[in-house]
Amino acid sequence: MFKNFQPTWHAHAIYDLTPSILRKNGIKAILTDLDNTLIAWNNPHGTEQLRKWLRQMQNANIPVMVVSNNSYKRVGIALADFTLPYVAYSVKPLPFGIKKALRQLHVSADEAVLVGDQLLTDIRAGHASGIRTILVDPIVSSDAFFTKFNRMVEKVILRHLHSIGEIN
Repeated sequence: MFKNFQPTWHAHAIYDLTPSILRKNGIKAILTDLDNTLIAWNNPHGTEQLRKWLRQMQNANIPVMVVSNNSYKRVGIALADFTLPYVAYSVKPLPFGIKKALRQLHVSADEAVLVGDQLLTDIRAGHASGIRTILVDPIVSSDAFFTKFNRMVEKVILRHLHSIGEIN
């Protein structure tokens, strides 16, 4: 039952991913959630650390694409300072938005990774799409209203994954 929520890897933050780590694992593209993965959900302007990381990926020719359940308006506003492609209304945990992103980037599921901070949407969507996943810690500890319920369910799943040594 919990297998569909088990990430391939766990990292503290998306900034921990480097081109060498990605290449070593055959990853040519990054699909990323937006809120609390790439930017704080309540601060859409990003940080200098994010800008530096995006430049690092760009210099390494590793495209980064946002796959978000948010509206086009919300994602567009959040990414106004960045030149990132995105899929809005991705309906994660269903695979449709991820598959659309893979097609747009012209990469296979084996060549990409999905990075996100939620088991119920991001990691589950990765499993549904056949793509490897990286669970990151949320950027901020507060959440948007709709995410709070997911976090309560995730605590149970995370506790189980920790107890069996599948996540640190």
